[in-house]
Amino acid sequence: MNTLNHTELEVVYEQAYRSGRLAWSSQMSKGEPGYLKALDNIVQSPDVASEVSLGLIDIPIDKIVGTYTHSRSISFAQNFMPLMPPHSEFASKWMSLYAHHIKEGITDPIKVYEYLNRFFVIEGNKRVSVLKFVQGTTIRGYVTRLVPKKDSEDKKTSIYYEFMNFYKYTGINTIWFSELGRFTELLTFIRQYGELIKDEDYQKAFLANVYRPFRQLYLEEGGQKLDMTTGDAFLTFIKIYGLPVEVTPEKDLQNIKKLMSELKVLEKEASNVKTDQIQSPKKRVLTSLTDLVVPKKILKVAFVYAKTTKESGWVYAHELGRLHISDSFKHQIVTTKIENVPENDSAYETLKQLAQENYDIIFTTSPTFVAPSLKAAMEYPSIKFFNCAATHSYKSLTLYYGRIHEPRYLLGMIAGAMTQTNTIGYVAPYPISEVVSSINAFTLGARAVNPRITVKAMWTYRWDNPEGGLHVAERLREEGADIISNEDLPIPGDSSKTYGVYKIDEKTQEKTHYAMAIWNWGVFYERVIQNILNGTWKSIYEESSNPEIPMNFWLGMNTGIVDLLYSNRQINHPMKLLIESVKKSIIRNEFTIFEGPLYDQYHQLRVKSGEILDYEDIVHMDWLIEGVDGQLPDLKDLKPTDPFSYMRGLIKH
Repeated sequence: MNTLNHTELEVVYEQAYRSGRLAWSSQMSKGEPGYLKALDNIVQSPDVASEVSLGLIDIPIDKIVGTYTHSRSISFAQNFMPLMPPHSEFASKWMSLYAHHIKEGITDPIKVYEYLNRFFVIEGNKRVSVLKFVQGTTIRGYVTRLVPKKDSEDKKTSIYYEFMNFYKYTGINTIWFSELGRFTELLTFIRQYGELIKDEDYQKAFLANVYRPFRQLYLEEGGQKLDMTTGDAFLTFIKIYGLPVEVTPEKDLQNIKKLMSELKVLEKEASNVKTDQIQSPKKRVLTSLTDLVVPKKILKVAFVYAKTTKESGWVYAHELGRLHISDSFKHQIVTTKIENVPENDSAYETLKQLAQENYDIIFTTSPTFVAPSLKAAMEYPSIKFFNCAATHSYKSLTLYYGRIHEPRYLLGMIAGAMTQTNTIGYVAPYPISEVVSSINAFTLGARAVNPRITVKAMWTYRWDNPEGGLHVAERLREEGADIISNEDLPIPGDSSKTYGVYKIDEKTQEKTHYAMAIWNWGVFYERVIQNILNGTWKSIYEESSNPEIPMNFWLGMNTGIVDLLYSNRQINHPMKLLIESVKKSIIRNEFTIFEGPLYDQYHQLRVKSGEILDYEDIVHMDWLIEGVDGQLPDLKDLKPTDPFSYMRGLIKH
């Protein structure tokens, strides 16, 4: 290769210098320091628990963000471009190093500190500057890790400790996440990749064949403009589309483009939420007349169930809704049900088959189906996909759920009045927000009639798991609970009464069933089908506050979708009057369940006096209220193979 002459090197340095001055000015205009970050300004000795030598490793250039001392930082802008003027001794050394790199490459390793997965240069600042200028990807370096003191209250530090465990097994330092639990999830996928390709160096192959090609395509599509890490987007991608042997433009570019449109919606942290009746907007006369004379297509509607109606009360409730619309619309629609669909990414094959059979509407009736539902909805945009979950909105997938915390507040009132031990057991399925808000509402209801009670919560760790619920209920009884609240629903022909709120006589073992929350899914399904048949479904979106953001349905007792059923024989007359009075107040929006002051388990004020939690606060609730004896499981400890692991990362916590 020809050696660059001095004039050519001066031109190169001038370009780097201008880039540095521009970056410096940009930072200063924002009121921020324009110089390179200095580690000694960021970390103090008391912050560091230990120093660990990682030896000589490959360091990602984009993760080198600063230098060791302030005295060295002033020679560079934030982007590592030089700030020393041309014709200076610094410029001469920089140009000499650039010429050496062009001719032979930079092979001498640098020395750096690593702190929170960012690298700060001890020796080799100019080498890094040159490589950043030529858009290099990695450089060899001797790394000393500064391990921060563990602080469970600090989210970034907690993520870093999870990263250190991930790095120990993979040696991968190029990926970062913004939420706890995701390094653990990715580690499971990487191990699966090793089993898939049968290669001892599967970690390197994973980076080379899967992550880096995804990163390149993702950034080319504008991923750097989103307020999330590339790792966050990548984990979402493999949850939806599965773990590939390799990522290629031919096979994956279109899927990445579809994913980008969904990530942009998620990033907005906003949604159109229908919290009342699904009204059909008034139609223009011309449209109404057209509907009368144009023959309408018979809608094909599919319902996807994780279990059968004989083994799952949850499925049975949705099946009643399916039978209701089949009877209500008769010759206008045909419906089918698919039972025992796996609660993992393989559910996509079922949805794909239904799409290829030209179904118009597909209801996936469990929150565990959110990932495969989203994948299918992006793949088949002409089909209306609905998923029964209470979290965030997607561009391609409509979510629907009920404000089940409303009847659970009333259940809590009944349990609080009936307990004699002041200890109530709560069988909780899985630590997602709709379950957390239900526990909290139940506890508030119980304490409203009996301030002395404690609600002891235990987890089955599975959605819709009657057998696990029985086991947990027995443990709760052993710990002193005389009243049990179980979120499971009754199964046809089941006389066990181990659902809703009940007690078991210690001597006779007879069960007394007091009340239960019920779902009337037929109410929702009927209104959706009616609006689609009338051609007014699109108008519902157009009348929303922001038609660019997709819509959720989060409907309460005012719509009849959720309700309370209690025993006339077991509940006395004064209690019935109280329950009916509070129920009417909730329906009329005269009484708000989550109104401050509200304190969590540790007596920390969560909701100030007079404040009321809104939709976003409730569906992202991740804390337990004062009066609950129990802990939210650490997501890091949950098995990544559980169905809900496919939700984590797809839906905002």
